[in-house]
Amino acid sequence: MEQVVLITGCSTGGIGNALARSFAARNCLVVATARSISSMADLKDNHDVFFLQELDVLSNQKVREVVSTVIDKFGRIDVVVNNAGVQCIGPLAEIPLSSVEQAFNTNVYGSMRLIQAVAPHMISRKKGKIVNIGSVAALAPGPWSGGYTASKAALHALTDTLRLELKPFGIDVINIVPGSVKSNIGNKALANYNKMTEWKLYKKYEAAIKERAYFSQGPKAIPSEEFANNTVAVILKEDPPSWFSLGQYCTIMAIMYHMPIFVKDYVFNKIMMKC
Repeated sequence: MEQVVLITGCSTGGIGNALARSFAARNCLVVATARSISSMADLKDNHDVFFLQELDVLSNQKVREVVSTVIDKFGRIDVVVNNAGVQCIGPLAEIPLSSVEQAFNTNVYGSMRLIQAVAPHMISRKKGKIVNIGSVAALAPGPWSGGYTASKAALHALTDTLRLELKPFGIDVINIVPGSVKSNIGNKALANYNKMTEWKLYKKYEAAIKERAYFSQGPKAIPSEEFANNTVAVILKEDPPSWFSLGQYCTIMAIMYHMPIFVKDYVFNKIMMKC
């Protein structure tokens, strides 16, 4: 039977869009969502494979409406991928709290809204998969992206708890932890960064802060299609792993996670505290 897969954050040029295409290539029925249908224009032509829905994960009502619509149309939801997310670049002592709140509301609470909306359906079927897209940044937090890193670390913790709580109901919870993957996240991060007020305390670090917006988009970042194909293959396994990580910096960040704090501080001071 074809798997019905609901994915958030499927705008063109992003990881979610690549995941949608990869699921479709494996004969899944893909419910691709984003805040606007127009941002998924490249998926519009194939209505037999992609069912497009507008979804703002900040809205409880919209989340529940989309889940209800999908269940009414297809009779079930087999896989949910919480991919919608925003970057949050800036020094914590100065960054507007509204930016940090937006990161948590999207990256953490947005995922929880969808999980709580779909969990009763999956529990009733004793079957389902919930996939949360985390980040290797949460393994070794560095400067200039504290709001984003904290939100992904919170999502990792929630994912670990959900895995235990939902296992008795036959539901798999999978933490996908990307390293550097080519996408439009750098452009979006820079656009949001440019809207912020000028730094006062950290004026001399402005170039380094701005550079952090593109840090994941270096020449060694893997193509989003490669990331998506490998990730989807893992998700669709009958017994998927609890954790899957792929992309540049995955190995080094996993190593740094186990390093003494003074070593991590030394490394980040050398790399990111330039002025």
